Amino acid sequence: MPNLLLSFIAFVAYALLSVYFWRAHGRGEGDNLSRGKVGHLVLIPIVLHGYLLADGILAGGGFDMGVFTALSLIVWLTLVIYWVVRFFYPIGGLQALVLPLAAVTLLLPGVFPAEHQLAHTDLLAFKLHIGVAMLAYSLFTIAVLHAVLISQVEKRLRNATLPRVLRGLPPLLTMETLLFRMIGIGFVLLTLTLISGVFFSEEIFGKAWQFNHKVLFGFISWGVFAVLLWGHRFYGWRGRIAVRWTVAGFLFLLMAYLGSKFVLELLLHR
Repeated sequence: MPNLLLSFIAFVAYALLSVYFWRAHGRGEGDNLSRGKVGHLVLIPIVLHGYLLADGILAGGGFDMGVFTALSLIVWLTLVIYWVVRFFYPIGGLQALVLPLAAVTLLLPGVFPAEHQLAHTDLLAFKLHIGVAMLAYSLFTIAVLHAVLISQVEKRLRNATLPRVLRGLPPLLTMETLLFRMIGIGFVLLTLTLISGVFFSEEIFGKAWQFNHKVLFGFISWGVFAVLLWGHRFYGWRGRIAVRWTVAGFLFLLMAYLGSKFVLELLLHR
């Protein structure tokens, strides 16, 4: 089946499920439905999206990781994580927020094609490095989404005006628990990514390690999340403080990878 048709099917499935779960979310039924049999339908576009990503990344026997392909992969991994976590936490409302993003990012690699073939893609170390890095990005994407929602809920609760879209979200305590668990796991994966990049650069990328803006922003992001976890562990940081540090760490991480790829590919055409 041509990839164009598969993309259309996956996009329509994402769109229909988005509308369905958004309406259920508005009625306060989103979580129950997402954890029931209907929630399994999300696997259909997830599997199709995953196949399209794999086919695009490995096209031509190389390893194409353009900026929009990377963005699509991060959102896809985020949705996969949410689909698994929904069995343990009431996050139906959060999954409903990601479905429209998945539908949009699914189409981006096709609309904005960019060849960014990477070398040494046959090495296991390279594949592990990229896989761990993308998973870390996905976990921090979830974390920043949680942080923004926590901020909005706290702000609305103080004003006693909680919109319907926020009413079906998990309790704040559950949101904060998930936030720090995702940050903790993401921090470990980010640490492994940075260590492997520094000490095994020649084995992974075929060239000696270089200190550049990408590495700088990566280590700054690592430091921000390290301080946040330390403050949460020993001083009980939460609420607004946790939100601000999470958003700051994510922005530095965004500049380290997607920011540099955006400038190189779309502005400098490299």
